[in-house]
Amino acid sequence: MVGRASVGQAELASRARAGIVTMAAVVAVLYAIQLANMLTFGWLSLTFGIRPRDVTSLPDILTSPLVHDASSWNHLAANTLPLVVFGFLAFLSGLRQFLTAIALSWLASGVGVWLFGGSLFGHSVTVGASGVIFGLFGFLLVRGFFNRSWWQILLAVVLLLAYGSVLLGVLPTVGRGISWQAHLFGLAGGVVAALVMRPQRPHRAIS
Repeated sequence: MVGRASVGQAELASRARAGIVTMAAVVAVLYAIQLANMLTFGWLSLTFGIRPRDVTSLPDILTSPLVHDASSWNHLAANTLPLVVFGFLAFLSGLRQFLTAIALSWLASGVGVWLFGGSLFGHSVTVGASGVIFGLFGFLLVRGFFNRSWWQILLAVVLLLAYGSVLLGVLPTVGRGISWQAHLFGLAGGVVAALVMRPQRPHRAIS
């Protein structure tokens, strides 16, 4: 029992270190991209942001979360802390869980924005990592119920108390210039990731 506990603690500590390094690298990349975007007066936003229902903008689903509003650092700064916190906590479950949550949140958010974002009568470009952030949040909120893990459920309650107000961001009334579609579909992607990554329990044979 002691040996298993020690191995489990060592593995968790290893994941924590890897999570810190990973999220630090992610933040460094995002801030480097933001600096380049500001120096080019928003060229990266216009080039790699999602233009809803524009077929030529479909590849931008893969790039838009990496780019933020070039008018100031505020957009990226607002996304940094929740991205680091949620990303780190997701990483503690393992690299596979982390990558699955990121990938499905990223894809669902981008597809949702491309299909339903912006105005039917105007042009808009959507950028930012908030869809992925909402996906990680959704993943952390529901995975404990799928995994039947009491500590993950307790963590979800703590996160809900601390960050629950951000869920208002999925409402169409969230505010001008904010993509509620990215938030809503990103959240859905995170929930799907938790469902996909739930432990597979053996089926009982009937005789």
